[in-house]
Amino acid sequence: MVYLPQNIAVRTFFICFQIIFIAITNSSAQQQIVHSININGSINPASADYIHEAILRAKNENAECLVISLNTPGGLLKSTRVIVSDFLNSSVPVIVYVSPSGSQAASAGVFITLAAHLSFMAPGTNIGAAHPVTTGEQKDSIMMEKITNDAAALIRTISEKRHKNVRWAEDAVRKSISITETEALKENVIDSVAANIAELLRILDSREVETIDGNKVLHTLHAKVIPFEKSFQQKLLDILSDPNIAYILMMLGFYGLLFELYNPGAIFPGVIGFICLILAFYSMHTLPINYAGLALILFAVILFLLEIKIISHGILTIGGVVSLGLGSVMLFQTSSLLDFIAISWEVIFITIIITVAFFVFAIGMGIKAQRKKPSTGIEGIVGEIGEAFNNLEPTGQVKVHGEIWNAVSTTGPITQGTKIKVESAENLILKVSKIVQ
Repeated sequence: MVYLPQNIAVRTFFICFQIIFIAITNSSAQQQIVHSININGSINPASADYIHEAILRAKNENAECLVISLNTPGGLLKSTRVIVSDFLNSSVPVIVYVSPSGSQAASAGVFITLAAHLSFMAPGTNIGAAHPVTTGEQKDSIMMEKITNDAAALIRTISEKRHKNVRWAEDAVRKSISITETEALKENVIDSVAANIAELLRILDSREVETIDGNKVLHTLHAKVIPFEKSFQQKLLDILSDPNIAYILMMLGFYGLLFELYNPGAIFPGVIGFICLILAFYSMHTLPINYAGLALILFAVILFLLEIKIISHGILTIGGVVSLGLGSVMLFQTSSLLDFIAISWEVIFITIIITVAFFVFAIGMGIKAQRKKPSTGIEGIVGEIGEAFNNLEPTGQVKVHGEIWNAVSTTGPITQGTKIKVESAENLILKVSKIVQ
């Protein structure tokens, strides 16, 4: 039991002190937190999964908001739709911050930025150019118009939901418009410009945000920023979702397995090749594969193998190069031309050169080694030159490679010391002929 002093002034002071102490304690215990993540690169399934987990974590830990630092040239439309859906259905305010300086929010990045509850850009950044682009085969004008209209409808819906400039958003899709951060602020494309996270939190403080659970007032001025990195699995998937990596892994897998097949016992190339193929298939599971392109690549491998076994004077090699080049270009075919995905021309060119060299030298040497006449044992002695160790009438002994063999002459008697040639071997007995000087 606590006894308070009888003096009223003292009692009043003591009570106020307790109230202030409790208030400070509660304030410290309930310090606001802000979660933050970085998206730097193409939008793919790994990015979508990373953002989805970040939103759930922010919700479970009662974060004031989730800040996403964005820098992307675009990505897959399917993954973009997943991210946009997560934003629109999030009870935690999602803030997209195009940063640092020099970053961009292009193609799919425009949809993601506009879908956030609030969007910011750092000085020296740009946003726009969301028009569908061709990544592989050309689409006819009617198909292109349908795809563009679909993209325009999606971005209009997002802009209306977030009270952004609908006209500019549609122009970004139809006319590939790209603007700076100051122009974006003037055109009501973003909410504000912030030089860094600290300034961003200061601007966010006391703002009211409309979420799926209702309006929420942000308290971010003194909030603690907690960054979260991708998990190992997400990092691996992010790397494998790069079409260039998937393509290189697939080719390395083919090289390794073929080298093992034509050089049995090497083991290491086969193991590495199998692992590369498994990783390539896992990667392609997340990417839009065109099976016609994959078939052309496999056909190119067959042509290179036939060139080694069949004399075609380079025709099969030329066919293999053409088939490999076309297959590489066509390997990834997106369902929508909004998707930003393609294999680098440099990677394709280097791969073709390495592939031709690989089949001409590595596989070729392996096949030549298989065809080479044995140089050891009784099979390897056929055709060799030796001399009669003693008289052959017609049987006797000969000396070949410093070894004494029982032999039978096929050309009549042979005197000791005469040069002979091994014609064949049967049951460890050599059939020899006399070499006429």
